This record gives sequence, structure tokens and C-alpha cells, in this order.
Amino acid sequence: MSDWLKWTAPAAAVVSIASPAYAMQYMSVEEAQKAAFPGASFSEVQAGRVWKASSGGYIYYDHVVGKHLLIDYTVAIGADGRVRRVDILNYRESYGGEVHDASWLGQFVGKSSQNEVRINSDIRNISGATLSSTHLTEGVKKVLTYHASHFR
Repeated sequence: MSDWLKWTAPAAAVVSIASPAYAMQYMSVEEAQKAAFPGASFSEVQAGRVWKASSGGYIYYDHVVGKHLLIDYTVAIGADGRVRRVDILNYRESYGGEVHDASWLGQFVGKSSQNEVRINSDIRNISGATLSSTHLTEGVKKVLTYHASHFR
């Protein structure tokens, strides 16, 4: 057996039995912008992270860790400082994808930095997706706090 084969065969075996990827891409940042502020144009405020809508308001791109893997999401905040929309862009975990459901994400609409925005308080938990729902809730609260201190 060649040295190359002796050293690469075990690695190839590990790669071939690794768990499959479950990544779901639901939308792009541009699609989230259009959904949150239809007809608006956007100017970048922070490279790849924050955009201002010509119609008023901002959209933030961020990510949090679900259980082990990143969840990419956007938070659209209206000119009044309240959440207009939260969208999941990419979800990579093998379970807990219920955080993508419109009914769960809809809980954030109307929230501002003045709200608690906390799991099992004003945001309901999702059984089986506790870490994803908790971390997304913390992420939205972080975005609201940042927005209130930088753009209000």
C-alpha cells in the first residue's frame, strides 16, 4: 500500500460516514429586504450587516448559534423603532427548524427595545428547539438594543 493511501484512506472513511448536512437556505438578505420594505432601495450603513431603507427603517443581518451550528437571520426595524419582520435566512441544524415558522417569528413584530423580548416571557419557547428559539430571541433583543443606542 502506498504511503498516500495509508494516510488518506482513514480520513476518507471518516468523511464518508459523517452526518449529512441539513442546511436550509430560505432566502437571501436581498429577498428579506424586499419582503420587509417592499419597493424601497437600500443604502449600506455597516458593511454586510446593516442597511437603511429609503422608505424609513433599517434591516439588520446577524447570526446566532442554534445548538451547534449558525442560524442566519434578519431583523427589519421600522422608523418607529419596532420590529417589522424577522426572517430566517439559513438554518443548519438537523432539528429545531420550527423557528422558521411564520407564527413563531410573528411574535417579534411590534417589539421594541423597551420590551422584555425573552423566552417564556413575551416570546414562547418551542419544545424540541429550545436552544434555537432562545438564541434567536436573544439575538433579536441584541439587535433592538443596538438599534436604540445607535440609530434612534
